[in-house]
Parts: sequence; C-alpha cells; structure tokens
Amino acid sequence: MTVGRYHRQEIFFPIGEEGQEKLKAGRVCVIGVGALGSFVANNLARAGVGYLRLIDRDIVELSNLQRQVLFTERDAREQVPKAEAAKAHLAEMNHEVQIEAVIADVNPYNVEKFISDVDLVIDGTDNLETRYLLNEACDKLKIRWIYGGVVGSGGTMMNILPGEGPCLECLLGPLPEEGTYETCDTAGVISPITGIVAAYQTAEAMKMLTGSEALLRQAVTLDAWDSFTEFFEVEKDPECPVCGKRHYSRLQNRQKRYTAALCGHDAYQITPEDDGMFDYEEAVESLQGRGTLEKKKFFTVFRNDEADFKLFPDGRAIINGAADSTSAQRIYIRYIGS
Repeated sequence: MTVGRYHRQEIFFPIGEEGQEKLKAGRVCVIGVGALGSFVANNLARAGVGYLRLIDRDIVELSNLQRQVLFTERDAREQVPKAEAAKAHLAEMNHEVQIEAVIADVNPYNVEKFISDVDLVIDGTDNLETRYLLNEACDKLKIRWIYGGVVGSGGTMMNILPGEGPCLECLLGPLPEEGTYETCDTAGVISPITGIVAAYQTAEAMKMLTGSEALLRQAVTLDAWDSFTEFFEVEKDPECPVCGKRHYSRLQNRQKRYTAALCGHDAYQITPEDDGMFDYEEAVESLQGRGTLEKKKFFTVFRNDEADFKLFPDGRAIINGAADSTSAQRIYIRYIGS
C-alpha cells in the first residue's frame, strides 16, 4: 500500500483531509528568508501549503549557514539571492507547491502590493523598522501576520490579528532608537532559538490556514540556553497609533531613497523610489570603464578604489565598506544616479 505525501499529517485529527485541502488552498507571504524565514518556508512547503511568496533583499553568505537551514556552501560561493536559492531548494522538496521568489527590499512603496493577495504574512525579517512597517500595512489591509524575533539565545513570537487583538506596537511600544537595543550584530544568535521560534510560527500558520480554534492568543518568549518558556497576555492599547488610531505614519513616509544598515554586514543598502523609471541596462553601461564590472544572473558587481557595490535590476544597491549612511548615499549618487 502506497502512503500519500501528507498521510501522517492528515491522520492528525485537528488537520485531517479537510484541513489538508485548506493548506493546499492557502497563500502565504514570508518576508525575510533568513534564519526564521528559511525554517518556516521549509516546513510550510513540506506541509503542502499551496502558494508561498518568498521575499528577501539579501544574498547567501557563508556566515548564514550556521542557522539558515535552506542554503548550501554552493549558494554562498555563487552568491545566489536568498529568495531564489530558497525557491530552488523547496521546488526539489515539493513540486506541488507554487513558489514565487522576490528579490526586493520591503518599503512603503511596495509592501501593500506584496501582501494584498495572501491569506497570511510571516515575519522573517532581521530589523525592527521593517516589522513596524509591516505592522501598519497588515493592520490597514486586515491581513493576519505572525511576528517572530530572535537575538542571542532568546526569542519572541506573537500572532497579530487585525481587528481582533493587539498589534506589534502594543507589544513593543514605539520603535526604539537605533543602537538602544541588542541585535544579532551585537549579541550574536544561536541556531536552536531560531528553530524553536520558527517552529512556533509554522504551527500557528497551519492553525490559521486550517481555521483551528487552538490559535495562540498570547505572546510567547523563550530562551534556548537558559531553558525557559513564558506565555503572557498583551493588552490591546486603545491609544495605539496603529491598531487604535489607524494612523499609518510609516506607510505614508515615502522617500526618494531608503538607506539601511544591513544586519551582519559591513554594508548599507540603498533602495530608490519604486517609480518604474530605473533602467538597469543603462546604469550598468554607465559603469563601463570606471572600475571592474562583473554582471551576474541576478545583479552586477562593481569595484574600484573608491566603491564596492552590488546593483540589482530594480535600482537597489548594497554598498560595501562605506563609513556611514551619508558616504553610502554619496557613492550611490556618484555611480548610479540621483
């Protein structure tokens, strides 16, 4: 007797054959395919979720392999974008799942477009700024999302259900100033905690997609090294600017260029306004003769004595070795344009 791909999952009573069909019909967007996102995407593809949109701005590096389960040394050697590498590996695991890879930085111009047609968004990002933006977009569009964050050996997860309960800002308060909180750059991160938090996110995603009443209504904080797990209530704040007042300041804060320091890199990312006017081929051609140029499948590498950057078809650039954000912007304007 041949046992079907999802047999063990279907005989789990809370899912069953009906739940499996709901998973197959589910559409999920995973934003960030690093430590959390790669684990979540792997599990959801194996579980048979029908459609996965994987969004990531970064490229696989050797330092990722300690905790990012979908990638290989070959991906790092070939500098494959994480979204594309994840898609390729997941397609080999489950050809029944439709997977869309998006190599992009999530910002106020594109976030609503990326999430408007899915049932659920899962947070795999590596920075608070993007999470707070995602919080506003999901609240505005009434799309459920699952927050997850890890640093060191600790992590936190919470289901965020617009119109039903508290949002991210109710949990964390106003966005703290950069440098006032720990990050993976300052405190490191170990792989066990990424797996634990991502496992919680995956289980909650499956509950949401199948309509389970067992959905977790509390936040959970864990530590894999000190061995504790704590569930706690988060009160919905009627004065919250997002879920209380419906004021979406980050969504409205559109700029000509967005500059962000990249976690785990000595680099800054610059993303231009998404106006459809950027001409990638023309920009690459303008770099000829100004330094060494290497055109790869998904981006172009440029280097000379002053600049070292990767340029992507949407106009986004990762500037390596810049002293600060101002220096990175100066290099972008000089070599790519204003």
